[in-house]
Parts: sequence; structure tokens; C-alpha cells
Amino acid sequence: MNTKEIADRLVELCRQGKYKQAQQELFATNAKSIEPPQSPGAQSVEGLDNIIKKGEEFERMLEAVHGGHVSDPIVAGNCIAFGISIDATMKGTGRTKIEEIALYEVKDGKIVQEQFFY
Repeated sequence: MNTKEIADRLVELCRQGKYKQAQQELFATNAKSIEPPQSPGAQSVEGLDNIIKKGEEFERMLEAVHGGHVSDPIVAGNCIAFGISIDATMKGTGRTKIEEIALYEVKDGKIVQEQFFY
């Protein structure tokens, strides 16, 4: 798959809430996931297994998801970017809206890095 095809598939799966499937299908086994330093509870990790675990931990923090949106992707060279918003009730902290930009780097037909900005 080229970067545009990966971008389209990634957005399709994210819009369906199939984040784990997207990771298993599109990410390299040595991929990195980078969170901003001010991120509450989330941390940067390396390796597909750790990225999947990080996603599962986030899902366990959710009490309910009320809505969300994934924008169309922007592709430039080997990079993909899109906006994500989630309206959710988090366990113990109440309802919140999370808005972020997700940036992905592709190499040899796989995502090798994701980084979130919010």
C-alpha cells in the first residue's frame, strides 16, 4: 500500500472505531506512539504490542462515548495527518471533549510512528 491508500484505510477504520484493527493491519511491529508531555495518563510507547496495550488502557478509562469525528486525511510525502475529536465520559472525571491532531509517518508500506498533538 502507498501512503494515500494507508491514509484512506486508517481514516476508514478510525471512523468505525476499529483502532485495534487499524494498528494490527497498518502498523509496523517496531512502530512508536508519541503522546504530548502534558497528556494525562497516556505515555509514549514503542512496539506494536505496547501500542495496542496503550489503546486498550484508554478504552478502559472510558465510561461512555457520546460522539466523535475523524477528519479527512492530509497526505504529504510519507506523512499523514488528520483531526480527531471525541466526546466521552471518562471514569472518575466526567464528560469531556478531546480534540487532537494525529500525525503518522509511513515507511515501507507500514506506519512506523504516530504522534498526537492536543
